[in-house]
Amino acid sequence: MGKGTAFGKTILIGDQFVLREVPAIVSSIPLETECTVERLPEGDGWVLEDNRIEVPGYKKKKEQQQIDSIKHMLEVMKIDVKKYPLKITYGGSLLAGSGVGASAAHCVSLARALNEEFNLGLSIDEINHFGWEGEFAYHGTPSGVDNTASTYGGLIQYHIKKGEKTWQRINLKEPVEVVLGNSGVTADTSKLDDHVEEQEKNDPNLFQERLQTIALQSQAMKKALENYDLPKVGDIMTANHEILIKMDLSHETLIYLCNKARELGALGAKVTGGGRGGYMNALTPGKELQEKVASAMEKEGYKVIRATVGGV
Repeated sequence: MGKGTAFGKTILIGDQFVLREVPAIVSSIPLETECTVERLPEGDGWVLEDNRIEVPGYKKKKEQQQIDSIKHMLEVMKIDVKKYPLKITYGGSLLAGSGVGASAAHCVSLARALNEEFNLGLSIDEINHFGWEGEFAYHGTPSGVDNTASTYGGLIQYHIKKGEKTWQRINLKEPVEVVLGNSGVTADTSKLDDHVEEQEKNDPNLFQERLQTIALQSQAMKKALENYDLPKVGDIMTANHEILIKMDLSHETLIYLCNKARELGALGAKVTGGGRGGYMNALTPGKELQEKVASAMEKEGYKVIRATVGGV
């Protein structure tokens, strides 16, 4: 039996525009998807048992994308399931939902499990590559930011320059508590590219102006994180969310949760991930503030993840 794990993630800025060469800041979170693969004594192909905890309806909505992702990964990793029929099982502590890298963790954990079961001898960079391959079924053309955070962990700035993927670690003095609140809406991230392209077509000058602003915000946030200037980080998150709202990349429930978090003392809040559903991220340094914000959301029936950024 082969086993593999992979982190969830949250993106602090740049989520939707990585492929347009806007630098993104992403952190793994200390919650993981676990995958096991075991060879079956008979049969032809593979069977799946998905025991991940989920936002209601997420797994059903993503079912075909998950199947296509696994098929593609088995193909590119050259696993002959006719010769070696498999059972693939998923579990772990990461709540499956849009915006926390659930699909990337699904892919990276599978790559690690297959690597162990079949003694492939893959390097961590190769694991990351195969995780990226699996993401095509979910995202159309994946930027690579989610699987990179899921594979390597930690807090990083991820940037595509002239088609080349680059990333560097951001050293944070100590991890910071965040609250991830779920809207209950499962977004189809494969359709977000069309929405963004429509924005560009409708007003190309305004679109480019917004991208330039977000790129500057990303650089300013990197500096603020390195200086551990958390109020500045929060201000940038909130300002960035205002841009995303204008671009119809948030959601009325996410806007409500962001406003509620800030009213309760969060230093900043914004949608995290592709947008138009999924999660929001509130910067809540300190266990007391984190619990105050998280419990208030839970009392209203929202699914919440208590996590830290800048740690694992």
